[in-house]
Amino acid sequence: MGVMNDNGGECLMGFRGLRRRKQVDSDNLKINRGDQQLAKRLNAIDLVGIGVGTTIGAGVYILIGTVAREQTGPALPIAFLIAGIAAALSAFCYTELSCRCPSAGSAYHYSYICIGEGVAWIIGWALTLEYAIGASVVARGVTPNLALYFGGEGNLPLILARHTMFGIVVDPCAAALVIIATLLLCTGIKESSLAQTIITSINVCALGFVIVAGGYLASKNGWVGYDLSNGYLPFGVNGVLGGSATVFFSYIGFDSVTATAEEVKNPKRDLPLGIGISLSLSCILYMILSFVIVGLVPYYDLNKDTPISSAFSEYGVQWAALIITTGAIMALLAALMGSLLPQSRILMAMARDGLLPSFFSVIDKRTQVPVKGTIAVGILAAAIAFFMNVSELAGMVSVGTLLAFTSVAISVLVIRYIPPNELHLLASAGESSSATGGHGQSMPGADEDVVKGSFTLLGNDCEDLILKRDPCDGASIDQEAYLDNQKGQRRRKLATWFLTTICIGVIVLTSSASAESLPS
Repeated sequence: MGVMNDNGGECLMGFRGLRRRKQVDSDNLKINRGDQQLAKRLNAIDLVGIGVGTTIGAGVYILIGTVAREQTGPALPIAFLIAGIAAALSAFCYTELSCRCPSAGSAYHYSYICIGEGVAWIIGWALTLEYAIGASVVARGVTPNLALYFGGEGNLPLILARHTMFGIVVDPCAAALVIIATLLLCTGIKESSLAQTIITSINVCALGFVIVAGGYLASKNGWVGYDLSNGYLPFGVNGVLGGSATVFFSYIGFDSVTATAEEVKNPKRDLPLGIGISLSLSCILYMILSFVIVGLVPYYDLNKDTPISSAFSEYGVQWAALIITTGAIMALLAALMGSLLPQSRILMAMARDGLLPSFFSVIDKRTQVPVKGTIAVGILAAAIAFFMNVSELAGMVSVGTLLAFTSVAISVLVIRYIPPNELHLLASAGESSSATGGHGQSMPGADEDVVKGSFTLLGNDCEDLILKRDPCDGASIDQEAYLDNQKGQRRRKLATWFLTTICIGVIVLTSSASAESLPS
């Protein structure tokens, strides 16, 4: 029986470990870990460059044709607007959490603080899978676009062309691009963000050309794409909603901005600006671009693979394909850097928390970025891009994104209505992490596993999370703490049941909506 009790106790401790939550702030890392802190060199402009570059990928050059032909018709701009509003709701969640606790790790970091170690572990690896596969998919897409400059893939130089080895189609060009992007990221966060901003500017200029030239051609010919017998909504409202669900993944990229929160000079001001401006610019560009393209030619005449080039070809403007191809390649390069950048920061955050070897948390003294972790990530992504046909794994990217967005939304609810006990604690920079109340007394029932961790919470950075209370007249500190604790526990239980009911209801509702056997 003793053995069984010991095993049962160990099992119980294991489950408690999965629920363990951390308290952390990047400003206190310098005190606790010396020089193991990322350089604060980014401003709002840098964040906009990272956000727009990662969001406006080459997918928009292809996605327009598929969604317009099969789901929305001329109503494609409305689908982009609906998807942009939905993405903005997720962006608000990321913005609030990144401002309250600005540290590297993005959704993994927020899940560890608000939900627990077990969920954070899953989210961390889901994001690692998302970014690694995403970077490989992007890199594999460069070679076909690059071949257009040489008149087809058969005319590519041998060093850039794809080859078949032992039945595997290898892509040396994709691997080389991943290595180049990795080296750029190792030079420093300011240098790599500048390079990404330049690449993104070229892509935006190419999209601007498409909008201006396409708008001129469409207006000259009377916007024939909107002169249809079956109206503006040929697939109905359901088609527009289905199209908005498809194009929603075109907005993924703002989460890369939050991964750099620890490297932002003024996170409380620059992070909301960076996320908001990048998402707004992306939505506006998507809507105007889709409005012009579906106006150039009827939606059913758009080519699924090259919708923009085919639309211009209808008017005999074949030379425009070179400009469009340049924009697509620049979009792929920016998206590639945007996929590799957050992955190394997430692995670094996991290593800081002891969930990965300390190798990934080493900060280079000269560049002040995790060079070793970045190189390891780059080698892995380059190997996947070189050897593997990642088309089958690309769907798993959406799974990682869904898990991350869901955990961040839940974290916002938790941090507002069921804040962890450790978030109520105050510890000065020179003091050890201890459970102290608002009057400097020990807080009853504080979680010692969290309080005695290697991180401390600075009140200045998360002051909005601290529950302030007025002392009760005639009551001692112990009595007041006991009364507040009793009321707080009741409120937390009610909030917990309420949020659990909401989450279950959302799962049931979405499952019912997606079931084919139920009426639409």
